[in-house]
Amino acid sequence: MKTVKFKTNINCSACVKSVSPFLNELDNINTWKVDTDNPDKILEVELDDDNQASVIEAVNQAAYTIEQI
Repeated sequence: MKTVKFKTNINCSACVKSVSPFLNELDNINTWKVDTDNPDKILEVELDDDNQASVIEAVNQAAYTIEQI
């Protein structure tokens, strides 16, 4: 397993709810969480593989910005 962190604009609980279906449908994610208290709104993802592109694509599909840090 690999833990990866991303900077996002997912900034509230409603935002987390709207991105949840997109991230929850990915097979390569074990767990994920967003630190909305952090100024960079850090999304931390525990992956089964190295496919970070699927996470980026899912967050973009939910209409949020994301960049790996």
